[in-house]
Amino acid sequence: MDVLASMKVFVKVVDHGSFSAAAQSIGISSTMVGNHVQGLEKHLGTRLLHRTTRRQSLTEIGQGYYTQCLAILGQIEHAELIAREQRAHPRGRLRVSASPTLASDRLIPAIAAYLKAYPEVDIELQFNDRVVDLVEDGFDLVFRYGELPSSGLVGRLLSKNRRIACASPAYLQSHGTPQVPDDLRQHNCLVFLRATPQRDWLFQGVSSESVRVHGQLSANNGTALMNAALEGIGIVLLPQTLVDDALKDGRLVHVLPDHETLDRPLHLVYLPDKQMTPKLSSFIEFMVKRFA
Repeated sequence: MDVLASMKVFVKVVDHGSFSAAAQSIGISSTMVGNHVQGLEKHLGTRLLHRTTRRQSLTEIGQGYYTQCLAILGQIEHAELIAREQRAHPRGRLRVSASPTLASDRLIPAIAAYLKAYPEVDIELQFNDRVVDLVEDGFDLVFRYGELPSSGLVGRLLSKNRRIACASPAYLQSHGTPQVPDDLRQHNCLVFLRATPQRDWLFQGVSSESVRVHGQLSANNGTALMNAALEGIGIVLLPQTLVDDALKDGRLVHVLPDHETLDRPLHLVYLPDKQMTPKLSSFIEFMVKRFA
């Protein structure tokens, strides 16, 4: 039996004073109302109502049960109201993961703008260079660089990020400026660590050329590698958005400007959900427009 449905019918019977009045209020037959009440009494193993041909009244146990039914049904109604409101308005907490490279890029200003537009949403932002698992790690969304493997996840393209090979003026003055990609083999190249060191740098000039680079320093954080390049340690290959300010003010110099590197796309990745919550859908659409 559906205990919750029978509880609702029982409360209607008590509130309206008779089976027939309760039946009319609910829109079912008096017989069906009686079946619900009898089913509850059988389920509980006790009588809830004293019934005569003229009137009915609550038993002592029925009175206590009626009070508890009111409390339970009230809590359910309140929970349903909250759920409907959350589906109507962006509200609640979003857990988001991103590469630390984005921390000094466009992400924080974009999130700040979103929070101002949606003040009832809270964001927990964690920076991870490792590839997080949305389900196991409990994230709602992930900002992820690179091409996306087939994984059953949904990926929305936010932007295509050109990577720039650059070094400090002091390093280039001491070690010379590479003229072609193959010259990088003779330089101290700062390597980004993912699952494995990214030692193959691909350039596109007249033709594509992949260069296996080496260097004294590798790290799993783009900002750290940029700071190392600023200290004059070597040449680094990083997203243009990360090094743009340093290039503009001359702290870093673009090397091999005639040899383009492949774009490294930035995606927003999330689990497929046909009934997406407003907080999730509003965040996705906001970021797609912002980064575009």
